[in-house]
Amino acid sequence: MTAGEAQNVLQTDPVAQGLLQAAIPARLAYAWRDGTPRVVPMWFHWTGEEFLMGAPPNAPKMKVLADHPDVAFTIDSNEWPYRVLSVRGTASVREVEGRFPEYEAMARRYLGEAAGQEFLSLQTQTFPRWTRIAIRPEHVRILDFETRFPSAWAADSGSS
Repeated sequence: MTAGEAQNVLQTDPVAQGLLQAAIPARLAYAWRDGTPRVVPMWFHWTGEEFLMGAPPNAPKMKVLADHPDVAFTIDSNEWPYRVLSVRGTASVREVEGRFPEYEAMARRYLGEAAGQEFLSLQTQTFPRWTRIAIRPEHVRILDFETRFPSAWAADSGSS
């Protein structure tokens, strides 16, 4: 799958669109310095070309993402039939003064208008700088457990 094909799926698939608009955090997977995996929940914003996430500059993940930018994440529902958007890509990180505009949109989306604004005020007082994580999707997979089952399920259906 090319990056363009991945973007097309994200922009046109109804399951992907529903998950991209939900207030479900992404579960970001990355490799630590010793190669062991780490997974953390992250707010995200889809721009139509890349996924944006944010973190304080001193967050542990910021220590390794610049050197090990290959990442994966899922955005998945909690109700049956499960819907899963799985993305692999390359992260780029950039430290910014204050915060980047899309982070404000994330706070409002996940917390609501009033709580989001309160959170942003506290965040500004605590962290004068913020890190913008941009992930360009290189591979996208959608499972909806109605029509697109995991490959293991399909592979087992013919055996007895």
